[in-house]
Amino acid sequence: MEYVGRVPAPPLDRFIDDIYCLTGVPRHRRMNVPPMPSAHLYVNLGGPARLWDSDPSVPPAVFTDGWFMGVWTRRFLYEYPTPVRLVGVHFKPWGLSPFVDMPASELHNRWVPVDAVWRRSIDRIRNQVGDTASPAETLRVLEEELLSRLAEAPSRGLGLVVHTGGRLETSHGAVPVGALADAAGVSGNHLARQFTSHVGVTPKRVARIYRFARLIVSVDALRPVDWSDLAQAAGYFDRAHFSREFKDFTSHTPTEYLALRRRFPAERGFPPDAGPIPAE
Repeated sequence: MEYVGRVPAPPLDRFIDDIYCLTGVPRHRRMNVPPMPSAHLYVNLGGPARLWDSDPSVPPAVFTDGWFMGVWTRRFLYEYPTPVRLVGVHFKPWGLSPFVDMPASELHNRWVPVDAVWRRSIDRIRNQVGDTASPAETLRVLEEELLSRLAEAPSRGLGLVVHTGGRLETSHGAVPVGALADAAGVSGNHLARQFTSHVGVTPKRVARIYRFARLIVSVDALRPVDWSDLAQAAGYFDRAHFSREFKDFTSHTPTEYLALRRRFPAERGFPPDAGPIPAE
């Protein structure tokens, strides 16, 4: 499967890590996706895609067009269509806020059809892209759509969230939330309210996900892995807590996860992060 992606031009890069196209036939149809520090937009130009929540009380979903997902704090499963033709956006955790006219909490741990958020946008994107557009042209169309949706006046409190969230991003979740609030001159409760409004979760939860992401991308399945060293480098100082969180986020123990990584090595340059793994 081919992955073509890039960081969008300013001012979109303040809110978006990358926009990308996926095309081709997947090596593995179903992927187990742990929490990652991002929100998502998927515009599906291929066959139906299927998703399952790790919470068994939530019914599975089938999307033929596209869907938004806010920040997830638990894992989910995704089944690719065959063949794949998908254009997507990796938003920063706070990145959806200036593009959607709804509380971030309504997208937390949820998938929502694109047309329920951006009315009549899917048909417009499909008409512009058609069946033969190159990845570069497809990304151009999506970037123009994003620019047209970017709010001219940021919502109250978003600047605070962007600034403090950026510190969590660059520190991989290592900066204490109390220190973030003190540096910004606000109370911890005020910071938590603004994060909940613009991200859907508290800054403490965002820090937790950044810490886990740092751990996962540090795993080199081609070499011996010292889990204790990796865990401490990522900020896990309690081995029992690390083991519980790893199993909760991936459904595997670290040893089982490493065995899967070695059994199903990622294609070079794909996926763009090391989190999702084939679901057996």
